[in-house]
Amino acid sequence: QKDSSDSEVENEAKGKLESKKPAWVDEDDEAEENVDMTHRYRKDFMKSDAEKILTKKKLKRRLEEQFQRAMGGVPAWADLENRKKSKRTASDSDSDEEDDLLCRTGNYITNSESLPRGILKLKTCLPANQERFADGRLATVQFHPAAQVVMTAGHDRSVSLFQVDGIRNPRIQSIYLESFPIYKARFSVDGEQVIATGTHHRMFFVYDMMSGNIIPMEKVRGVDERFLKDFELSPDGSFMLVTGTSGYLHLLSMKTKELISTMKVNGRCTASAFTSDSNKIFSYTKEGEVFIWDVRSRKCLHKFEDEGSLEGKCIAVSKNNQYVACGSASGVVNLYTTDVCLKENRPKPVKAIMNLVTSATCVTFNPTTEILAVASRETDEAVKLVHIPSYTVFSNFPVFRRKQIYLAQTMDFSPRSGFFSVGNNKGKALLFRYVH
Repeated sequence: QKDSSDSEVENEAKGKLESKKPAWVDEDDEAEENVDMTHRYRKDFMKSDAEKILTKKKLKRRLEEQFQRAMGGVPAWADLENRKKSKRTASDSDSDEEDDLLCRTGNYITNSESLPRGILKLKTCLPANQERFADGRLATVQFHPAAQVVMTAGHDRSVSLFQVDGIRNPRIQSIYLESFPIYKARFSVDGEQVIATGTHHRMFFVYDMMSGNIIPMEKVRGVDERFLKDFELSPDGSFMLVTGTSGYLHLLSMKTKELISTMKVNGRCTASAFTSDSNKIFSYTKEGEVFIWDVRSRKCLHKFEDEGSLEGKCIAVSKNNQYVACGSASGVVNLYTTDVCLKENRPKPVKAIMNLVTSATCVTFNPTTEILAVASRETDEAVKLVHIPSYTVFSNFPVFRRKQIYLAQTMDFSPRSGFFSVGNNKGKALLFRYVH
């Protein structure tokens, strides 16, 4: 296997291939097929009105020209002659190393190497909901777990889905829930449903995307709450955890939406988060304590005090279960390692993030646990991205002296961490693309 990929053999094989005739000729390829250039995806390539119809060959040439103009000439990888030369000049040892790399599979990027600290290379795209801004503030922006889709929902009683391409972000559909301002909406883990709770309602809605049905869940038996607002879905897709009043936490079955069990914390619960294996729940109280629950037995495994917290606001657990972030009313976000939280009553945070001056209202980790996003909805531009391995804040976000974010209500990272979106009080889901 190694020998066949040596550079000389490869060049020789290429030479042979180029001199060979094609194995067969497809008549359809030879036929001069005309392409309608007035289509919205192609009309940018028209040079004049006379070009309403072009042949496939001409369109291919036009696309090549366009690409070369964008790249500033033919890139090195597309120039066959150039590639051959560089292959010949490369030393044998280099090609051996290359071959060795190609003979094995595995992860060649470690976490610390893939994302450097200091400056984050970000590109600002058009807002994700460019084709339909929400009226008023956005309550939720969330990326679909499997497809390149983003959902926005807000107080204007609508849930909208957009395809994320970073260029146009076309709208897929919107649903309108009459007299139901949305407090929170979430995709189910399989991505087939959207769960939406209201700001002043006991009921909630389940939108089945496969059938297009909107199913109202009038009342959950055993859940005696005036309003159902805040909730979390377990990463394994089995449970829905509803935050009640007076410290009650209601665990519902995701399949039947029926009550499984109720837990209670001392004081009032302000936020909860499942661990990525769905075995534990971290519940943060208004009094600054965190209760850790075992999902199977619904027993409290441990509780600890969040250092210096006067009032708990938001909590997040990283995807790799390594970190817990607790945001309080003072604006301080304490970052803990999970194992310390499970053992000690007063754990020391590995880092206290002091960059927010108003109440921390939203914390979220990116899927690779390299970035922690912290935000406050009480001041404009109060979003900070923290580089996890070094616990330092990226200095170039948000952009200095250019108001863009306003009041950040909600944040999310795409499943493969390529996009970051911030929903603001002006109904926009701002979209940023990582260039790393």
